[in-house]
Amino acid sequence: MDFKGYDMDPAIYDEMFQSRDEPRAQFQQLYDTLLGVSAGALNSIQEQVTRSFSNEGISFTVYGDDEGTERIIPIDCVPRVISADEWRFLDDGLAQRIKALNNFLEDVYNDGRIIEDGVIPADVVRECPQYRVEMRGFNAPHGAWVAICGTDIVRTNDGFRVLEDNLRVPSGVSYMVANRKAVKASLRRVYRSSRVREVEGYGRLLLETLRELAPGGRSDPSIALLTPGVYNSAFYEHMFLAREIGAELVEGRDLLVDDGFVYMRTTTGLRRVDVIYRRVDDDFMDPLVFRPDSMLGVPGLLHAYRLGNVALANSPGTGVADDKSVYAYVPHMIRYYLSEEPILQNVETYLCRRPKDLEFTLDNLENLVVKRVGESGGYGMLVGPHSTPEEREEYGKQVRANPADFISQPVLALSRAPCLVEGAFEPRHVDLRPFILHGQQTRIVPGAFCRVALRRGSLVVNSSQGGGGKDLWVLED
Repeated sequence: MDFKGYDMDPAIYDEMFQSRDEPRAQFQQLYDTLLGVSAGALNSIQEQVTRSFSNEGISFTVYGDDEGTERIIPIDCVPRVISADEWRFLDDGLAQRIKALNNFLEDVYNDGRIIEDGVIPADVVRECPQYRVEMRGFNAPHGAWVAICGTDIVRTNDGFRVLEDNLRVPSGVSYMVANRKAVKASLRRVYRSSRVREVEGYGRLLLETLRELAPGGRSDPSIALLTPGVYNSAFYEHMFLAREIGAELVEGRDLLVDDGFVYMRTTTGLRRVDVIYRRVDDDFMDPLVFRPDSMLGVPGLLHAYRLGNVALANSPGTGVADDKSVYAYVPHMIRYYLSEEPILQNVETYLCRRPKDLEFTLDNLENLVVKRVGESGGYGMLVGPHSTPEEREEYGKQVRANPADFISQPVLALSRAPCLVEGAFEPRHVDLRPFILHGQQTRIVPGAFCRVALRRGSLVVNSSQGGGGKDLWVLED
């Protein structure tokens, strides 16, 4: 099957091609293979990949969708390929970033040196809704406030950029592993010959990280994964991860706190829990501290954590570090805490809490992406070039009413990669979400959830907004 109708745009970095009909070195074997596959065979491969997701019930939930909330995530069968050198660069940058973010969290909940030294304004941190005063004076075990991070990375003609850090309850790692399983089975020969690094060991690395956090250095800690339940959008992933690490999948009602320790109810009585991988948001994790009406959490859980009798991944309060206003200061954190220059650059960001940035944003709504600082999943944002004058006017009113709740960024020409669309190769915008694990050491699996904006012309890769996924192949040296 050929690429004759494939659209090349010099203003947009193409992941496969450096020029028309000239693939990048890391894509050469895959490109040659695709040329030798008939359209019918390739469509069959796509059907097999899609069927594997359907058979395993790999789904996500779209809230507020009148057509029904449960959907199978779309997956494209054409992998995205990253060279060994490119991955080494990303690996170094991600390790640097998670170290600085953990230092920041330890600092702002204790001495606040970065605020006192004027590197980041106090109001940006302490007025953030995700800043939890209940965590003041707490020291996370091994400094690991964030044990599991999913960082979103985009590429333009200017190189890789970090779009945002997901530090609270990052999701998507199950799709990374499922994408690999599905595509590897359908493209086994070229997969082997390309010498692709494996991602199936993520569960083992996650387990090692969680064990490192166990209180008192317990060698064989009891681990539980705390889920909000079957109606959560990522419940498939909760089941998948619990199975991968051999953890008990529990809801809040399955746990209790007694005398400062956490126990799990079992058919043979109570069993102590040492480590909890929580997929419940801060607000709902402990009704004695946060929302008293929560039925999802465990009364007394924060008290047990502060006593050091149970480890939580991730710690409450980490959300202050992935607030979109705080994001703008991550390069400053790296210089401040590590005395290093950032390896991975941020996207240029305007904070609407600053009068000059507010005026610039309001004057250029048609050219910017404007986001609420606390939103995720592609919700609550305006993509200026794709909006109507009426939408911009209404959104502008919201920005004026509460400037501190918004940031803006230039519209990026996100890189594109070939996807199989209605029997032909078409370019679609993509990003990456690698997953970083941090306990007593940092571990990064050589892969990522590669998200794809499947709607023609769309820049929004989120599954909740019509996006899908594809496998990412990281090549060995």
